Amino acid sequence: MEGRERIISLDLVRGFAVLGIVAVNVAGFAGPRLATLTPAHLVAPHLIGQRGGFAYAPAAPLDEAVFAAILVLFEGKMRALFTMLFGASMLLFIERAEAAGRNGLALQARRLGWLALFGYLHYVLLWWGDILFLYAACGFVALGLCVFSNRALLIGALAGYLLWAVMGALGGLPLVLAEEHMRLGIASAGELGKLNEALADSMAMMRGDVAQAHLGFMAMAHDKLVHAPGWPFVMIFASFGETLPLMLIGMVLYRIGFAQGLASRRVLWGVAALGLGLGLPMALGMAWWAWARHFPPVAMGELMANWAAPQHLLLALAYYALVLLAAPCLLRGGLGERLVAAGRMAFSNYILTSVALSVLFYRAGLFGRMGDAAQMLVVVAVWIAMLGWSKPWLARYRQGPLEWLWRSLVERRALPFKKVTPGV
Repeated sequence: MEGRERIISLDLVRGFAVLGIVAVNVAGFAGPRLATLTPAHLVAPHLIGQRGGFAYAPAAPLDEAVFAAILVLFEGKMRALFTMLFGASMLLFIERAEAAGRNGLALQARRLGWLALFGYLHYVLLWWGDILFLYAACGFVALGLCVFSNRALLIGALAGYLLWAVMGALGGLPLVLAEEHMRLGIASAGELGKLNEALADSMAMMRGDVAQAHLGFMAMAHDKLVHAPGWPFVMIFASFGETLPLMLIGMVLYRIGFAQGLASRRVLWGVAALGLGLGLPMALGMAWWAWARHFPPVAMGELMANWAAPQHLLLALAYYALVLLAAPCLLRGGLGERLVAAGRMAFSNYILTSVALSVLFYRAGLFGRMGDAAQMLVVVAVWIAMLGWSKPWLARYRQGPLEWLWRSLVERRALPFKKVTPGV
């Protein structure tokens, strides 16, 4: 791809990623945080009489099948893809600013500061799963590291990414084994004690999420500010070792031209084959193991956060390459144009999706009432809305509404918003 398409390719991949993220995030709106880890239902000790205190009530077979499909195809992969795109976009922004004779690093730092504010407001007013605050925090660190060579960045990022995953996996392994031993009926008293303590914390969090979901928006915001004002910082602590390396990898991909679609088709096919050949068997194997056990929550938390890290990166790169390979064909049709528009308005689409899902599940009373299969109807509706409104909006306006606001705040002035019609 040449010229204008090189930048369009970034928006095309971003549009694909923002659609995929909806398929993952919907569970975090439709139910408590535990629902993002498992479709199973955690049953309190007083409701059962078995050894171990807690039990898991399996979800309906169709819900389990949908959860498994999301786990294989989207979970972690879309987050990795979007994070790499963010890293690439940081360098693109700096390059454009410096080409205009401005201080790109300073402007990017200001941009990240505003993103942190947007992220915190997103958390307080809408959803606990915000990633913008996390991106801003990791972005500041990435900004300081981008002076290093591609080789240093790539080696450091891959080493940090894998080390973070291995350390996390080893740290959580005793609880995973305890959960498995409980399932087999061979858990020791010590294992049961530690497991029940962890599950009691999960149950308390779940009850808090349920209670909070039935508050009004302002009451929910007040509850977060009073009881969990530091949650976004907890997210940083939990995800820093994943997010920062992925941003740095995205920067390297931009520098070598991969992110913009400048790699040859042979290279793209190679990346796609390697990512699918290694990552897909890993994803299928983990999903099969978890599905056979009805997605035990402790193991699922460790699997998603740590054990699945290699396949997340591999499949994200494969998706990136496949979308770039399909770009020439997609960009000649209506679907490609709409994906590009959705990608150009990814910030607005991300936040407006949170608004729509918050209204649907928190205000319309659907919280906790839709299984994973039914949630896919909501996902498809959101996809149709994103693809439907983004292109017409950009036909009249220069940017998405929140992209315009963000850029205006960075520039410290109201930028032109509406497109000028020729001859008017």
